[in-house]
Amino acid sequence: MNRINQKLDQNNKLLSIYFTAGYPKINDTVTIIERLEKSGVDMIEIGLPFSDPLADGPTIQASSTEALKNGMTSELLFEQLKDIRKTVSIPLIIMGYFNPMLQYGVEAFCKKCLEVGIDGLIIPDLPVDVYHSEYKATFEKYGLINVLLITPQTSEERIRYIDSVSNGFIYMVSSASVTGSSSGFGATQTDYFKRIADMKLKNPQIVGFGISDNETFTQATQYGKGAIIGSAFIKYITTSGIDNIDTFITSIRPKS
Repeated sequence: MNRINQKLDQNNKLLSIYFTAGYPKINDTVTIIERLEKSGVDMIEIGLPFSDPLADGPTIQASSTEALKNGMTSELLFEQLKDIRKTVSIPLIIMGYFNPMLQYGVEAFCKKCLEVGIDGLIIPDLPVDVYHSEYKATFEKYGLINVLLITPQTSEERIRYIDSVSNGFIYMVSSASVTGSSSGFGATQTDYFKRIADMKLKNPQIVGFGISDNETFTQATQYGKGAIIGSAFIKYITTSGIDNIDTFITSIRPKS
């Protein structure tokens, strides 16, 4: 069973952290992953930097720009991750845009993911129809879960189609804006979370965008299975470095 599915079967609310590979420094990738696992996070999204990140807010864009300047590439990321499963057991997901994957070769990319122990991919600009008709078989051949996104604007028909094509969790974007741009969730977003929960989809939902502290984590997980934090974590390591990651994680989800 894929590690993502094993984690989703647990009773607790999940905390997933996104960071950009090769940021702040080119060789920080593995250290950050290991420290995140030690600090108690449930899943990690490793951002593969791209020069034109349309859905990302300024914080993640800046980290991508810096990581590219540092020399991060798909090839280097796989090289950095080649021994990651000797020290890390939680699910690892690569999040990135489709162009670098296409340049690498979709099948070659998926094969490499299997070799290093990646469990899933999040590719915001790969349309579900194209994935379903052209790439689903390849992903499944290499044991990869493709995490698809929904937004408050996604129609019920489309959501049910995405649910039927998915075999892990659905990434529930909290708002139509870019990442890292809101503080707290209002009634509109809470109603949206509840509306999706009431649809009783077969795949659990994990909320991303706008989660930065314990309050927003609690709000996001009231109806969803978990929450993803990206921009707030990147801001933290930008100002505080990577030595006290545990402090940040504990501020989001205090240890019981």
